[in-house]
Amino acid sequence: MDNVAVLGAGSWGTALAIVLADNGHNVRLWGRREEQVSEINEEHRNEKYLPGIELPNSINASVKLEECIEGADIIVLVTPTKAMRDVLGQLKNSLTRKVTIVHASKGIEPGTYKRISEIIQEELPSSLLEAVVVLSGPSHAEEVSLRQPTTVTVSSEKVEASEKVQDLFINQNFRVYTNPDVIGVELGGALKNIIALGAGLSDGLGYGDNAKAALITRGLAEIARLGTHMGANPLTFSGLTGIGDLIVTCTSVHSRNWRAGNMLGKGMALDDVLDNMGMVVEGVRTTQAAFELSKREQVEMPITQVLYDVLFNNKGAKQAVDELMQRSRTHEVEDVSSLKS
Repeated sequence: MDNVAVLGAGSWGTALAIVLADNGHNVRLWGRREEQVSEINEEHRNEKYLPGIELPNSINASVKLEECIEGADIIVLVTPTKAMRDVLGQLKNSLTRKVTIVHASKGIEPGTYKRISEIIQEELPSSLLEAVVVLSGPSHAEEVSLRQPTTVTVSSEKVEASEKVQDLFINQNFRVYTNPDVIGVELGGALKNIIALGAGLSDGLGYGDNAKAALITRGLAEIARLGTHMGANPLTFSGLTGIGDLIVTCTSVHSRNWRAGNMLGKGMALDDVLDNMGMVVEGVRTTQAAFELSKREQVEMPITQVLYDVLFNNKGAKQAVDELMQRSRTHEVEDVSSLKS
């Protein structure tokens, strides 16, 4: 039994808290709103994010970060990328000893183009940081909270830290693998949100499964192209945080990135889409970051480029998809050949 603090009481943070509580750990869940925390503690529900789900009585919530992390051996960060530095700043001022940080967020920071593990290591001094572990994979919070079969991957520069977190989370419903490729696991989890926006856009336009299959397949090539350029192992993208996460995020109505793309495809403006969602759509910020990073690194990412134009340059959704279909002819396996060379 471990003392675990989960920072972020949205759908994914709450679902991970359920897994940890099911495994018998002492779980404290940090939320920002008093009414949400009261609902979790008194009614054992988090209706805004996981409607109809009864939470284990052993999950205790608080709006006080210091109270949540007191005595915690492991801290699970499940906050949006844009809030990451703010939360880490609060942690830095509150921690009094070394901890292992597990992050389960998926994004790249615009402007710096840093992965979340890099942000954590930049914000927290080594005197407070035992290890950083990434948790990622095809895992909708709604299904995890219902104890439906789910598989994820954990990755760290320290093998023993990965294995400790694997043991922390794994149970009969939630299978956890380890992977030493931190770069690939993080980039696969972040970049698939861009392709999910594109899949939703295609569906919103009324295109069929052929178009979506093309977007997913060519999207994977695009993810692997940038990922391997940044130092990832190409095999990682054939695993859970590559193909696995891409499939589930591009094909499910649970996916907020797919839903956002779907609304865009039906003609809604981006601001209206984000207001309608009521939750963070990581793919929007990640599209900006990946587009800028691809230009800096001179890596070709045509799907990312047209989605960037839809999101930030007012390009029409149909025009964007048509441009992808009308690109100059090329060889499908050119990416595979370049990875071997």
